[in-house]
Amino acid sequence: MQTTPDITPHLGQLLRFRHDLHAHPELKYEEHRTGDKVAAYLTALGLKVHRGLGQTGVVATIHGRGRSAENPGRSIGIRADMDALPVQELNQFGHISTHPGRMHACGHDGHTTMLLGAATLLAQQPDFDGSVHLIFQPGEEGGAGARAMMEDGLFTLFPCEAVFALHNWPLLPAGKMAVRVGPIMASALRFEIRITGKGGHAAMPHTTLDPIPVACALVGQLQTLVSRSTDPLDSSVLTVGQINSGTVENIIPDTAVIYGTVRTLKTSTEKMMIEGLHRMSEHVAAAHQCQAEVIIKPGYPNTTNHAHEARFMASVMREIVGDENADGDILPALTAEDFGFMLEVVPGAYGWIGNGPNGQAGVGLHNPAYDFNDENLDRGPRFWDLLARRWFETPAVK
Repeated sequence: MQTTPDITPHLGQLLRFRHDLHAHPELKYEEHRTGDKVAAYLTALGLKVHRGLGQTGVVATIHGRGRSAENPGRSIGIRADMDALPVQELNQFGHISTHPGRMHACGHDGHTTMLLGAATLLAQQPDFDGSVHLIFQPGEEGGAGARAMMEDGLFTLFPCEAVFALHNWPLLPAGKMAVRVGPIMASALRFEIRITGKGGHAAMPHTTLDPIPVACALVGQLQTLVSRSTDPLDSSVLTVGQINSGTVENIIPDTAVIYGTVRTLKTSTEKMMIEGLHRMSEHVAAAHQCQAEVIIKPGYPNTTNHAHEARFMASVMREIVGDENADGDILPALTAEDFGFMLEVVPGAYGWIGNGPNGQAGVGLHNPAYDFNDENLDRGPRFWDLLARRWFETPAVK
C-alpha cells in the first residue's frame, strides 16, 4: 500500500501561488491570467497541457509508470474551479484583491492551488497504475463551466472512470473533512413572475386592477410550497429576493414583477415547486382579475454523490485527518454547485474540507471578508494524491 509523498518542501511555493491568485481574481470565463499561471505550473512539472475547453479551462494528465496517452489504463478526474466573484473585498492582509469589485470570496484560489500541489506529488512519484486527469474549470459561479467543458468534449478527450471535487467549507473547522452518499448540494433555479393589472390614480383604486397587493399576497402564498407541499423529511428553499413595481407614490402601476430562487435536493421536489409556482401565481392573480406570467430560468442540478465513490472518498478522508475528524454522512447544504453536471454523466463524489480558523467555524462563503485557510495547502494536496493512489489499488467497479 502506497503512502503520499512529503508536501512540506513545496508549501512555500504553493502559498505564494495561492496568494497571487487571490490578489488577481478573475470572473467567470475571464480566467486568462489564472489559466496562464496554472498552465505554466503544470508545464514546469513536465506535463502536457490542454487549453480551451469551456473557453478558459485547463486540463493536464499524469500517467502512472508504464502508462501513456496510448495506454492510459484506468483513469480518474479531479476537478478544481478557478473563477472569482463580483464582490468588493474588505480584508486588510497583504494578498488582498488588486481588482476593485472582484475577489476570491469562495476559495476557488485555494481549490486550484490544492490541485496543483497534488499534481506536484503525483508527478514526483508516479508509481501508480493508471492516469489522473487534472481538470481546472472556469465559470463555476453562475457560468455552468462544468457543462461548458463537457460540451467541448471533456470526457471524450479525457475519459474518466470516476470524477471527484472538494470545496473548502467554513462551517467545518480546519482539520475536518466531510462527504455523504446522495445529494450534498441542491439544485438551483431562478424564477420571474410578472403580474399584469390595470394602472390608474391612487385616489381611485376601484377603477384599477392593482398588481401590488397581488404580488404581496403571492409572496406569502408561495412559502406554502415549502411548508405544506414539501415532504417534511425532504428540504427545499424558496426565496423572493426582489420585487419591482411602480414609479411614484400616487400612481397605481400596470405591472409588478417578483424575482426569486428555488433550491431542492430532489428532482421530483423541483418539479413540484415549478408546477406550484405556475399554479399558485395564475390562480392568485385570477382571484384579483389580474394575469400572471411565470418565467423559469434553469440553473444547476443537484450535486448527487454516487454511493461507491462517496464511501471511497470518506475512507481516504479518514486516512488523512483521522476517524474522529472525517464525517462520511454530513448533512447536505442548499447551496448549489455545477459539479452536479459532471456527476450526471460520470460516477463520482464531491466533498468538503474544513476552512474554519483555529478549530472554529469561520466567515461564510461569498462574504467580502472571506479567505481560504492556508492550512489546507498541506492536507488538500495530500488528500488528492492519496485518493488517486488508493483508487488504483482498488478493484474497478463493474
